[in-house]
Amino acid sequence: MTLPQIVVVGGQSSGKSSVLESIVGIDFLPRGTNIVTRRPTIIQLTYTSFADRPWAEFSHRPGEKFFDFAKVKEEIEVDTERVAGRNKNISPEPIIVKIFSRGVVDLTLVDMPGMTKIPTGDQPIDIEAKINELSLRYVTPKSSIIMAVCAGNVDLANSDALKLARKVDPFGERTIGVVTKIDLMDEGTNALDILSGKIIPLKLGYVGVVCRSQKDILQGRTIEDALKAEERFFKTSHVYSAAQSRLGIPYLA
Repeated sequence: MTLPQIVVVGGQSSGKSSVLESIVGIDFLPRGTNIVTRRPTIIQLTYTSFADRPWAEFSHRPGEKFFDFAKVKEEIEVDTERVAGRNKNISPEPIIVKIFSRGVVDLTLVDMPGMTKIPTGDQPIDIEAKINELSLRYVTPKSSIIMAVCAGNVDLANSDALKLARKVDPFGERTIGVVTKIDLMDEGTNALDILSGKIIPLKLGYVGVVCRSQKDILQGRTIEDALKAEERFFKTSHVYSAAQSRLGIPYLA
């Protein structure tokens, strides 16, 4: 039986890449402040007990193994520019990367370009519609599970990810909500109503996470350190400590 693929959608800078890297446990995706994922990136995770260290393979570079994940990041950027150009345009042609590791379960994740409203660089005027149309191709099949990534410090009613998911999954039967940036919410506010499904209910529920920020990445903070910090945040929080067993990247994974 083939497992369904999990399609990851979210607004630009919602924390999609941080969530994906934390699930995989490897720093391998290009990062930045503008639109970075410009093609669907199909990440095929394969568990292997024989791997002393993890490696990656690309469908467009058959027979090559990448043990250095900085080179994986570089290859994603290079192949994105080859297909989609250098100036922020998007392409529907996917990049397929397989990651072999003893630290993963067999799973296919699809990282979609972040939803944006205002065109920059060579992006067409209708960039928002183009990204929506591209995302719909992947989330429409009934076998796709939609991982809607929403920032906790933004009103959930304005979530582009949930809006898209609702088009193809109106009753929220195959959508899981991931609430990022919980640690950045204004003082006196919290995400408990969101996480309990009181605002927009989803059958698969919501998981709150705290991932690495762009500053953390620039300062070289490892995923391992970030996971420890996330655990510490939920355990010591007077708001979230009671629910901490159902929060965080390990629970989401």
